[in-house]
Amino acid sequence: MTASYPNTQLLIANEWLDAASGKTLDVLNPATGAVIGKVAHAGKDDLDRALAAAQKGFETWRATPAHERAALMRKAAALVRERAGDIARLLTQEQGKPLVEAKGETLAAADIIEWFADEGRRVYGRIVPSRNLAAQSLVIKEPVGPVAAFTPWNFPINQVVRKLGAALAAGCSFLVKAPEETPASPAALLKAFVDAGLPPGVVGLVYGNPAEISEYLIPHPIIRKITFTGSTPVGKQLAALAGQHMKRATMELGGHAPVIVCDDADLALAVKAAGAAKFRNAGQVCISPTRFLVHNSLKDEFTQMMVKHAQGLKLGDGLAEGTTLGPLANARRLTAMAKVVEDAQAQGAKVATGGERVGTSGNFFAPTILADVPLTASVFNDEPFGPIAAIRGFDNLDDAIAEANRLPFGLSAYAYTRSLKNAHLLAQRVEAGMVWINQPATPTPEMPFGGIKDSGYGSEGGPEAVEAYLNTKAVSITA
Repeated sequence: MTASYPNTQLLIANEWLDAASGKTLDVLNPATGAVIGKVAHAGKDDLDRALAAAQKGFETWRATPAHERAALMRKAAALVRERAGDIARLLTQEQGKPLVEAKGETLAAADIIEWFADEGRRVYGRIVPSRNLAAQSLVIKEPVGPVAAFTPWNFPINQVVRKLGAALAAGCSFLVKAPEETPASPAALLKAFVDAGLPPGVVGLVYGNPAEISEYLIPHPIIRKITFTGSTPVGKQLAALAGQHMKRATMELGGHAPVIVCDDADLALAVKAAGAAKFRNAGQVCISPTRFLVHNSLKDEFTQMMVKHAQGLKLGDGLAEGTTLGPLANARRLTAMAKVVEDAQAQGAKVATGGERVGTSGNFFAPTILADVPLTASVFNDEPFGPIAAIRGFDNLDDAIAEANRLPFGLSAYAYTRSLKNAHLLAQRVEAGMVWINQPATPTPEMPFGGIKDSGYGSEGGPEAVEAYLNTKAVSITA
């Protein structure tokens, strides 16, 4: 594999293929706006071939012993780790994030694969004492079947590998519609599995029109499980479609993470941890801290420290030495950020730093701190999904928790306090699938990853993630 940017093909039955129609889409570098490659655009004929391959791959993979599946997955992980430098360069070119972040995402993928490889060996049924001594009662775990996955552009590798690892560990085949904006890095991830020796059809990869592909794959009788990461509105549409066809589904949807900074917080820790998390991947992170609720006794000092943190970031091409904040993934995000800032100002918020596009080429937006933001501002109600932190004060912790829970989202939340009493209160009362206290986000493979309320359902981490790809069968045998 070279570090130059390739054209990306479809993966069907372990073969890399152009679309039957020959249709392609352009891939842009968000740091320059230049076309750097093309990606195959699948049509119905391509999807039919991919589905048939997934069915054959499932029949083979489910009959492969768990320890053999684990060995192949570990071999794929080793290849991902070996190729991490080249894969990371592809990711940065197509997505924009700094190279160090891209390499971290790639190496984390290898860890995730290895963890799920081992977890797949621990999928146990059980023997249940029978009421009839002449009978044996068993509970058996079986793979649900071929999986259709739909993943976004913000973490092109991470969002695929969490689904892929759990599905393969359970014995399912896996067909993913990866993002057209960032196609080469997911392709490199799946290439590692093909090169590791997975049987044809166990993994598959397509690109094309998202709505057309989802509307075709989800109802298709071959597909037995749906997994999606993306916005809440799209997730609700796909969940409804899956429900109409009685398909199992895992939905990891949008968030709007609150950050509660209590009056006894370690401000240096809060700024270092939450600031780094806020501007990671230019804020294009579903668990990004967004709504900063800071005790009024600390609000001004916290704001000043966050401004200093933001101004210390180096904005630039993700491949350039020293870059700590890359461009937004596409030009649409620039327009969205400008609207968020304009609305906040109109509502009475102050721009403490940033708030505008930087340069005329590429999708660069300055890291932005909004101070004294009213609850009516859009940034406190709709996820900005960009490098914007919105700060407002509070006097009473109960009020801060109420504000944290006000929105219908419940993916992640953060808090900073030196009080064990406050920590327990926050852990118990903040409505989110993941709560991190006095630390940055730590979404390790062994911990559940998922939200509640409008942020979705199901987990993409921990044993719960594998369970989502298993059917439970009750068996009773009488001699």
